[in-house]
Amino acid sequence: MSFNSRVYKAVSRIPKGKVTTYGFISALIGSPRAARQVGWALRNTPEGVHIPWWRVINSNGYISIRNPEVTKDLQKELLEKEGVKVSEKYVIKLRIFQWQLG
Repeated sequence: MSFNSRVYKAVSRIPKGKVTTYGFISALIGSPRAARQVGWALRNTPEGVHIPWWRVINSNGYISIRNPEVTKDLQKELLEKEGVKVSEKYVIKLRIFQWQLG
């Protein structure tokens, strides 16, 4: 299975109302030093692949997306629709909303 396919499979496991980090996804799929590549995989998700990309944030709990077509405001809106509290500075409290396996 390709790296990107493993990313999409892992991200699809994140439950509604929870978030996780790029680094957690990279570790989960067996590539613990590939957090940045997780971001690139999500940015390049093929049409027709529907995954909850908005549930992945950086390790500081910050929405760090940099994409003119898919903005921080869109990610914040999608998370808030699921009950995730996002500050005005695009920060999520990981101790409350972080997805843990189990």
